[in-house]
Amino acid sequence: MTLEVIMHRAGLTRLKEAIRDGRAVIGFIGGSITDGRPRHNWPEPVIAWLVDRYPGTRFVVENAAIGATGSDLAVLRAKRDLIDRGCDIVFIEFAVNDNDTPTDRRMRTREGLIRKLLLEDGGRDLVFVYTFCHDMYEAMMEGRMPASIAEFEQMAEHYGAGSVWVGLHALNQVRRGFMRWEEWLPDGLHPTSRGSYAYAEAVIRYLEEALERQPDAAWDAARARALAQPLHPDHWGNSVLLPLDAVRTRGPWTLRRWLYHAWIDQVLETAAVGAGFELDFEGRGVALAFDFGKTSAEFRWRIDGGEWRTEARERPDWVGPDGWFRLSVLTETLEPGPHRLELEVIHGSRPDCGGTNFRLALAAAIR
Repeated sequence: MTLEVIMHRAGLTRLKEAIRDGRAVIGFIGGSITDGRPRHNWPEPVIAWLVDRYPGTRFVVENAAIGATGSDLAVLRAKRDLIDRGCDIVFIEFAVNDNDTPTDRRMRTREGLIRKLLLEDGGRDLVFVYTFCHDMYEAMMEGRMPASIAEFEQMAEHYGAGSVWVGLHALNQVRRGFMRWEEWLPDGLHPTSRGSYAYAEAVIRYLEEALERQPDAAWDAARARALAQPLHPDHWGNSVLLPLDAVRTRGPWTLRRWLYHAWIDQVLETAAVGAGFELDFEGRGVALAFDFGKTSAEFRWRIDGGEWRTEARERPDWVGPDGWFRLSVLTETLEPGPHRLELEVIHGSRPDCGGTNFRLALAAAIR
């Protein structure tokens, strides 16, 4: 099997129109490899190339990537952070951050993200970008496609999205002696300037070719069929955010504008063990996201008066006292319909539980 770096499918129709109109909004979603805060990450050379290539166009950058997050949280953030921002194209990078997530789950969350971006507000162009983690090394050296990337390619074929395997491009450069491994991945995962530029080279080459290609009506028709018939019936494309004001609290709580994480607008906060809340939702599941870290509380919860379940979330060495926008999917196997979540704050009673800060940033119903 010959592994390809670039796969062209449906054209970049909306991006071309935006460039002609003189204003284009470029969106990114993914993990730390795409995060916009390290200004050496690969989106920066890509944006620089666009600005240089089309000097008459105002480019607006909406980089919504967050380290240590996957496509599940991205589905829930897509409307606020990408769609409502008017993105004309979105580059999606989750092959690495979804790598340890079971196949069935990541297929459903990825498809939900894709469908939201294609269906809402007139849709937009999509490009999948596949970076690298060491779990992928053996398969790639043997000429095989790692599972996380192969499953993304299944989505790309179904929905007509272009894709760029930037990790393969970088590995090829190492194999040909053009770049040293430590120049690419000094910590084994995150590129700095040299490695990020290698990733950007492949994306720029994709854009050079795609922006010159003529539209392919066959791909547009295939996408229409795909939107009518999803690959997975339980995709997350119908998930909805629940307002934090709808949470009925017990004990000392405050709803605060959150100044400590760029991607969190408000949190519902308490530090009181024993405080609790109720939340009504309609769907087949419910998910909560937090400003999380080593000083975070744990909690127990139940649905519709059933058995209590206790969370015991891992706190990796790299996480600080807080600052990780972390998603907890409590359940997605309920009978569709109205349900009630009850939750109570607990300490956790483990050496790595260093506090009782409960900071709810997002609640969502999975439908």
